[in-house]
Amino acid sequence: MSGIIGSKLNIRGSGGIAKLGTDGQVLTSSGAGMAAAFEDLAAGISWQTIETGSTMTAVAGNGYWIDTTSNACTITLPASASNGDEIMFADYARNWATNGITIDSNGLNYQGYDDTATVEYGTDGTTLHIVYSGATNGWIPTLDKAVTKIPTYGNEGIFGFGFTDTYVSITNLVSDVGVVSDDTTGVGTARRDLSASEYGGDKGIFAFGATGTTTKVSMSNLVSNTGVVATDTTGVGTDRDKLAACGYGEDKAIFAYGHADSAPGVSVSNLVSNAGVVATDVTGVGSARRYLAACSYGDDKGIFGFGYTSGVVGMTNLVSNLGVVATDVTAVGTSRYLLAGGEYGGDKGIFGFGYYSPGGYIAITNLVSNLGVVATDTAGVGTGRGYLAACSYGGDKGIFGFGYNSPTGGVSMTNLVTNLGVVGTDVTGVGTARGESYLGACSFS
Repeated sequence: MSGIIGSKLNIRGSGGIAKLGTDGQVLTSSGAGMAAAFEDLAAGISWQTIETGSTMTAVAGNGYWIDTTSNACTITLPASASNGDEIMFADYARNWATNGITIDSNGLNYQGYDDTATVEYGTDGTTLHIVYSGATNGWIPTLDKAVTKIPTYGNEGIFGFGFTDTYVSITNLVSDVGVVSDDTTGVGTARRDLSASEYGGDKGIFAFGATGTTTKVSMSNLVSNTGVVATDTTGVGTDRDKLAACGYGEDKAIFAYGHADSAPGVSVSNLVSNAGVVATDVTGVGSARRYLAACSYGDDKGIFGFGYTSGVVGMTNLVSNLGVVATDVTAVGTSRYLLAGGEYGGDKGIFGFGYYSPGGYIAITNLVSNLGVVATDTAGVGTGRGYLAACSYGGDKGIFGFGYNSPTGGVSMTNLVTNLGVVGTDVTGVGTARGESYLGACSFS
């Protein structure tokens, strides 16, 4: 998963706020300015120990890791400076969006503003390089940009639960090269028609489902960053099955839609914190439905797609990086249900397989761009089937696994997805074939 690009600088003075940057902007006058910034970096900065306090005083020639996990930090610049003096600051814990930094220019100008202005930076992952230019403009940022975050989860995956000739809680791990392992004895209540997602940057969660023909539950089971499934956690939210889940906000998850006792299709959602805590119901947005799929895209957002209401539908609903579900968007591609969704390429998604009437089980796929745009159908590769699941592995690849095909019945085959979104042919399955019901899948590190 890549990180947020850019940062924003607000300067507040007695006359109001001046916005001197937008997300992704490097505050230089030309491309040559960026080159000069890196030349300065190459010349050498003396990096100091990690700063965790709420205040600090900077010294020219130094670089500072600023850890704002517990509090914001006010940084006082030197009271005097010479042309060419430079200082660097970096967001050590990628937490400046929560607790940012404020720069006190200590009597000198900052980008032409005097020290009555307040200079703030508040984007996760920002690296800031400032150089003193003289009395008129004072300190000028030559680099102000958020550094890309390398993938922190998605290296390995796990398929779990489902139905054979009975309800099961067995799991199958997926290695970082897409190899599926034999069955692991299940932990937690055996059930089917549940869903799963990543959370916390390196862990996963299975939640909801059905333990009997008419018994729906909202329990969850956390997955550690080594793929160990925990015992049941008492459920929060409407008991339901046939729902979908995906990640959002880089380290959180959302479960939404499904089939409840009160209605064959609902649109409620439940957010999952970065500590794996499931929240109470959020009133749904979008058409209530079941048998749909979901995946993440664009580093920190998600999308729910397709499904079944009183018939097969093809709409999608985007999820913001704050977990807000948007209204229906008319889908591109064949309307279907009983499909699965997963991630690939680090910041893109894919919907694949499913069932449509009257054509039966299919293997077509629809790629989702890093902006959440769903592409037209890609001709299917592999055995058409439904009731399958998908997750990412290897940091930037995906895998569809298991499912149900008529007249074959339950299968355990898998199809790997490259980091370009190309689906591979069938791989002979390892593990118990699951039958005509959903299992869940998610990635972990």
